[in-house]
Amino acid sequence: GYIALEEDDTVSRGMAKIRQIANRSEVIETIYVVNRSRQLVGTANLRVFLTADKNTKIKDVMKEKPVFVHPEDDQEYAAKLVSRYDLNSLPVVNHRGSILGIITVDDIIDVIVEEYNEDILELGGVNSEETLNSTLQESVKHRLPWLLVNLATAFLASLTVRSFESTISQVVALSATMTIVTGMGGNSANQVQSILVRQLSQDEVPGSKLLKCFRKEILVGMIDGMITGFVTAVIVSVLYQNVFLGIIILVAMTGNMMVAGTFGFLVPVILKKLGVDPAVSSSIFVTTATDVLGFFIFLSLANVFLPYLL
Repeated sequence: GYIALEEDDTVSRGMAKIRQIANRSEVIETIYVVNRSRQLVGTANLRVFLTADKNTKIKDVMKEKPVFVHPEDDQEYAAKLVSRYDLNSLPVVNHRGSILGIITVDDIIDVIVEEYNEDILELGGVNSEETLNSTLQESVKHRLPWLLVNLATAFLASLTVRSFESTISQVVALSATMTIVTGMGGNSANQVQSILVRQLSQDEVPGSKLLKCFRKEILVGMIDGMITGFVTAVIVSVLYQNVFLGIIILVAMTGNMMVAGTFGFLVPVILKKLGVDPAVSSSIFVTTATDVLGFFIFLSLANVFLPYLL
């Protein structure tokens, strides 16, 4: 239940009504204010009623432009409103603006937990409906489509490596080190993607800041790539007694980390613009980019400097 008072009532009459119905109301901290047509026109905090002059009209102490949702609105949208405006309850109104009921914080917490669990499962390519108690057929049905998509993207990376077979056959060390480049690129992309997907789900990335954030992620990728690439280059140079292989690793890792920042940022943003949930599909496209371009950058450099690697 909830408490709704008419805007033309005084604070004194409002307090009297609050005392009458408080025991039957689920939320008493927030008072909803309606007009004579029972349309929601504002809200007031109980503290205001306790401190305001008793002869003051409720419409003079209420907050106008109340936040509300319609019955057909998505539950995730309701959760965002509660979080954004720090509400303890959220009214649900019909097309006329009349209150149908309220959504409490307890309801919102359940929604947030549900949405969080869905996002975690979808990031892993698992259907949110699947559990450990799902039947064998259901589990295969839910998981196989994403695995087939991943298989198709894995072939793209494989074809990239195949185009450099002659180079790899002459320098065996390349096959042992190229996965370092793609692996680190994938890890870096996952970091960017995870941060962005979370903030996009909460509408915390305004369009005006997208370009600035994008530039920052590319710069972060470059710096991380140079540092991790340098460490890797030193180790590889010592292991294989070849400084040029270390330099190639350094350049390739820096380049692939920048690729990770680029695709880790752009893919979720583009999917969001297209109306696709970034949590569902981002990882496939981002991992493909870091694998294919990581192999390509590394092996292309190795092919150019092949005489110095033999």
